[in-house]
Amino acid sequence: MSETDASTEDRPSEGMGAAVSRDEDVPLLRGEGTYTADVSLPGTAWLGICRSEHAHARLVDVDTSEAEAMDDVLAVFTGADVEDSGVPNTIPTAWMLPGLVTPQYKILAVDKVRHEGRAVAAVVAESVHAARDAVDRIDVEYEPLEFATDPVEAVEADLPPVHDDAADNVAFDFELGDADAVDEAFADADRTASVDLRQPRLIPNAMEPRAALADWNETTGGLRLWTTSQNPHLHRMLLSAGTLGLPENRIQVIAPEVGGGFGSKIYHYPDEAITAWCSMQLGRPVKWQASRAEGYLTDCHGRDHVTSAEIALDDDGTIRGVRVETHAGLGAQLSQFATATPSYLYATILSGEYAIPAIHCRVVGAFTNTTPVDAYRGAGRAEGIYVIERLVDVAARELELDPAELRRRNQIPPGEFPYETAAAVVYDSGEYERAMDVALEHVGYEELRERQAELREEGRYLGIGLANFVESAGLSPSGVAGELGAAAGGWESSIVRFDSTGTVTVLVGTADQGQGHRTTYAQVVAEELGVSLEDVEVVEGDTDRIPQGMGTYGSRSASVGGGAIARGAREVREKAREIAAHQLEAEADDLEFADGEFRIAGAPDRSMHVQEIAAEAYLGHNLPEGMDPGLEVTNFYDPENFTFPFGTHVAVVEVDPETGEIEIERYVAVDDCGEIINPMIVEGQVHGGIAQGIGAALYEGGAYDDDGHLRTRRMDEYAVPHATMLPDFETDTTVTPSPHNPLGVKGVGESATIAAAPTVVSAVVDALEPFDVDHLDMPITPETVWRATRGGE
Repeated sequence: MSETDASTEDRPSEGMGAAVSRDEDVPLLRGEGTYTADVSLPGTAWLGICRSEHAHARLVDVDTSEAEAMDDVLAVFTGADVEDSGVPNTIPTAWMLPGLVTPQYKILAVDKVRHEGRAVAAVVAESVHAARDAVDRIDVEYEPLEFATDPVEAVEADLPPVHDDAADNVAFDFELGDADAVDEAFADADRTASVDLRQPRLIPNAMEPRAALADWNETTGGLRLWTTSQNPHLHRMLLSAGTLGLPENRIQVIAPEVGGGFGSKIYHYPDEAITAWCSMQLGRPVKWQASRAEGYLTDCHGRDHVTSAEIALDDDGTIRGVRVETHAGLGAQLSQFATATPSYLYATILSGEYAIPAIHCRVVGAFTNTTPVDAYRGAGRAEGIYVIERLVDVAARELELDPAELRRRNQIPPGEFPYETAAAVVYDSGEYERAMDVALEHVGYEELRERQAELREEGRYLGIGLANFVESAGLSPSGVAGELGAAAGGWESSIVRFDSTGTVTVLVGTADQGQGHRTTYAQVVAEELGVSLEDVEVVEGDTDRIPQGMGTYGSRSASVGGGAIARGAREVREKAREIAAHQLEAEADDLEFADGEFRIAGAPDRSMHVQEIAAEAYLGHNLPEGMDPGLEVTNFYDPENFTFPFGTHVAVVEVDPETGEIEIERYVAVDDCGEIINPMIVEGQVHGGIAQGIGAALYEGGAYDDDGHLRTRRMDEYAVPHATMLPDFETDTTVTPSPHNPLGVKGVGESATIAAAPTVVSAVVDALEPFDVDHLDMPITPETVWRATRGGE
């Protein structure tokens, strides 16, 4: 029984806290949604992209003659053609760090290819099949070069650099924290423990592969681009300032229905720039649709960390300090937020839920001859929480303390918030021990430990793993982000407009990819303005309709986008109050507002409904003196801080050392995401997040072979867990409002992914304690277990 479930009868029917079914799902389930590939324009040509077969090679010659001679082929372009066209031809990074090396990232390779799948040439043809056939006729002569796919090898081995301006393959060398204080903590500590770990690269698997349709209008000099984007306004800006050089106000980016992203569709890739550039050359609409295999080679991967971490403690379990050194693989090119993810999003969360007085982290960002790496669900925070939770587990083993008890002894108490960590962030609010207690009680932790001991007597190996997490969500404020290197703001904008007939249109700069924004945002408006959900229309994903926006990523939509909407709605409500006061001949302060109705206090029969006031606002016949007609507000909301969701997850597994099989018996998740707008949507986010975290722990892991080729390049080679491979999830919530946004929400899109991987790894390692196993790298396959129980043979 969850706290959320317990209060079901008290929930409002439509506003904040109501478990409203997602209105947007019905057309999607019927197959009636319009995705980018579904958009059709007369005269559309198709784009095929010739991609490198090598990890690292010089381009000696690109012979396009056979492809150009084929029927239905309209044109074949190379990197030289793009350069000759005079466009800026640069995909920029969006986060600068001191000393960062920023090689030019062109939309088509010119002199070298630096990873398998790099775009070398583009074919435009009358049909998709003609385009793909012509790609096969392009003859590219390569001079293969030595390569590095591992971030440690890349900077330590004597290999040709990925980029000449980074001779040692180091893109940046980042430090955060107080190294001297950590040295002192370790010198004074009673005990230390350490762990060396790898977090393999993860490959996004959104249901909808990336796609683009570009339509250049020669007469107006305008470009329309439909694309699979989590951030249409970022795409518009980067197309303008980075790749094509068109005025921003001549570009319209439209993200229709988008079938998932998990971070991979935040970025401006070469592919949509090539699509748009080809449309500009030919004066025809051009469409590109990635195959699943093409996506594996070109969608930005996540993680790819190699880490050594140490923890210093007193004999009573008090944590004195943490020291971390990480090599982070960046891939061959710098994607937009590739530098932020392993630096500020990673190092700043290493305190976890714990009061740790001294932390120091060094991160070496390494160029490798691999697909670029960037933010993936839980970006940076998932890697950081994994490190601190693994450290706490090995420390508990060192101290012979129960891992839950060691966590409890170091959790930041509720009275310490706001809490500034030694990793340079200020947590907003939290009741960490309460969430852990709920989780442990729910799973029956003490009884499970007794059962574990009994089963071990029978030669069966039960594992109980837990992880506490806290994450930074909703990057803000913009000024701080700018000081840290961001080339974008952390704000969000909204327009809340009452139409003259009483319906409400909300335009907001976030971009839904399946999160349920239309329902969630409508609930916020219903709560603030007292209208029904049916009267609210939420619009996202079109830069011509929504003037500005920052998109959806980093669990920001509810707190920042929702905050902008709530503030806008409240301003609308206050203008409506003034109109009502004028027409009711009362003072505005004497009006009470409930269920959409303004009533005079003490005279409830004298009232006006807000939708009636909307009509008056647009008639303009009887408004307060000096008031402009209309009932519409534009709001830019820039929060004063991140929000920090948190919680505790517990997994119970049984491991068979003979076969290596791992069975997850139970999975309990207690999440605190602040105030809850829609518990059904929150639960859905938690379910999906757990699935992805379990995938990382037990199944997924991108890998390259000895020739620098992606070995996990298809869905039958990269194991995404099926529903049948997952247990039923037992979810629960606590509610600790954030003081940093108007709704008190914190965000939940990434929480469960962040928690699930360390939880499951903790459980498997706990099961294997009798075999002296204190850590296993992800993914923990049956072979991994089998070898570990035999001393790593």
